Amino acid sequence: MSNKLLFTKGKIGSLELRNRIVMPPMGTNMAAFDGEASDEIIDFYEERAKGGCGLIITEICRVDEGAGAGMLHQLSATSPKYIRGLERLADAVHKYDTKIFLQLHHPGREISSYQLGGIQPVAPSAIPCKAIGETPRELTTEECGKLVRRFVRAASYAKLAGMDGVELHGAHGYLIDEFLSPYSNKRTDKYGGSFEGRLTFLAEIVTGIRKKCGPKFPMSVRLSCDEYVDGGLKLEDSVKIAKALEKLGVSSINVSAGVYESGYAIIEPQGFPEGWKKHLAAEIKRNVSIPVIAVNNIKYPSTAEKYLEEGISDFVAIGRGQLSDPQWGNKAKEGKEDEIRKCLGCMYCFRTLGLQRPIECTVNPYLGREYILNDDNLARDGAGRTIAVIGGGPGGMQAAIICAKRGYIVTLYEKSVALGGTMQLAAKPPRKEMIAELIKTMEGELKRAGVKIVLDTEATVDKVKALDPYGVILAVGGLPIVPAIPGIDSSHVCTAEQVLAGDVKLSGKKIAVIGGGVTGLETAEVLSEDNKVTIVEMKKDVGDTLYITVKMMLLNALKSAGVRIMTSQKLAEVKKDCILLNDVSSDETKELKADTVVLAMGVRPDSGLAEEFETVFPHVTRVGDVSKPAQIADAVREGNDKARVI
Repeated sequence: MSNKLLFTKGKIGSLELRNRIVMPPMGTNMAAFDGEASDEIIDFYEERAKGGCGLIITEICRVDEGAGAGMLHQLSATSPKYIRGLERLADAVHKYDTKIFLQLHHPGREISSYQLGGIQPVAPSAIPCKAIGETPRELTTEECGKLVRRFVRAASYAKLAGMDGVELHGAHGYLIDEFLSPYSNKRTDKYGGSFEGRLTFLAEIVTGIRKKCGPKFPMSVRLSCDEYVDGGLKLEDSVKIAKALEKLGVSSINVSAGVYESGYAIIEPQGFPEGWKKHLAAEIKRNVSIPVIAVNNIKYPSTAEKYLEEGISDFVAIGRGQLSDPQWGNKAKEGKEDEIRKCLGCMYCFRTLGLQRPIECTVNPYLGREYILNDDNLARDGAGRTIAVIGGGPGGMQAAIICAKRGYIVTLYEKSVALGGTMQLAAKPPRKEMIAELIKTMEGELKRAGVKIVLDTEATVDKVKALDPYGVILAVGGLPIVPAIPGIDSSHVCTAEQVLAGDVKLSGKKIAVIGGGVTGLETAEVLSEDNKVTIVEMKKDVGDTLYITVKMMLLNALKSAGVRIMTSQKLAEVKKDCILLNDVSSDETKELKADTVVLAMGVRPDSGLAEEFETVFPHVTRVGDVSKPAQIADAVREGNDKARVI
């Protein structure tokens, strides 16, 4: 076993854990509307326990109704009626010798009244969170005491439910953190003022839980050890807090960072290296003797092992890595790092949560649907019949893997010399290297599943006929959209795909990139190295499918590179050294100097090829852009789902 330290037993208080892998809290939107632990959320956590995780810390669990709600579908421990559901959850993970903590939470000012059904948010002080933009109501001293008691009450329910411990969410700018931080706490009563005053709220909760649940009941506290805002908590402040908490009897410190106003530090998007904030955990560990858990954007088990060797923390928290592959722990233990579907950092999971949907993942089509979709309930009825998959992009590869698992004999045709489809191009821009990793991982899955891969071959009707297939899955992608306007066929017009593939090389040019979607923005960044680039977009904004932190990183990179962005502008005509644009609002025409035009206007389905196959074969299924232009996540999900029922 190559990851020796990762799979040594560890202790938090008197609780023994089977390994050093912790699943940190992540919202799922899968609890019942009233806060009950639903079958869906229980199956979600059970999959991670089955996958080899040593300790699961649940998503945020509310301790107070009304202003205490943090999500629409969120666990609750506000009443004894929730104990039975929490017990079912604990029992589900205990089957696999995995331990579970319930994370107790109050959002404080980091929630809007809209999300609370019209209730005004509450906070230590009436200071708005800049990311929310709404002034909270300042809690009275009496209300602070009531909330302390509600945290304690919730912990007692967790213990009665058989939870192995609790975690207090004192990070990310939520209520407890708001009390701790001089950035958000300007109170003059006993809950504010000095360091000791700001610590009082959390200290009373810890003391109350110790009295109610006993000295041996494990209690972790999550801290933002650097809030990354001016006037907020810095590492030296958090060291003092951690030392004080150790004296109060806290069992472990869970090290994180950031508040909503520095959201990139809480959940870093693509481009942040593994371990970029490991100095925070290392410094906390140097100053306390209780165990330290830390999130460090870890994607590879070898990185987790290295950080344990370096003494960065006692336990490694693998968050999105266990969303993208619930078998992360087992694969790490078996030395199968290359078989792990690793997190891309695309933030698609948080984008779906923002839409009030259950959590989803670009690379894991089962996420959020474990209760209905898993390998255990996959119909193994292929019976050796033949399936032809045409197209080796994300949708085609996922469909081929599922069909092979079902017992079909699968042949996958890809017209290029490598698998990946449009992912090959998507991996070219800066910060997108994990997409290339996904291609390698899925190629390995295809081979282990027994899929025959035929590269550099265009699948014609006659070639596929020779297989005598039971069914055909068309995943050939789409065709670039080229508008029918004057000058569009000029020699200085090309597509983003041609640029990213290296078929067109541009240097020292004035370039107009038409389209401000993901492809247009990323192509503009690639071109900006040695060209003067302007992005032209019809809509009022660019990058509307990107999660906010990913979008802001990309826009900041474009700004630094001197890329100009013009919105609400429609391409009307291409001329020799310029283009004509129509303002969408005023219909005013303007001229933009450009000696090269790069089209990044999306793709359209290649319906001609699909219709050709559908006239010959009785069972033809369309997947990905040939069905409807979409993102990698949509193609993987569609390929997975359609292959399960073909």
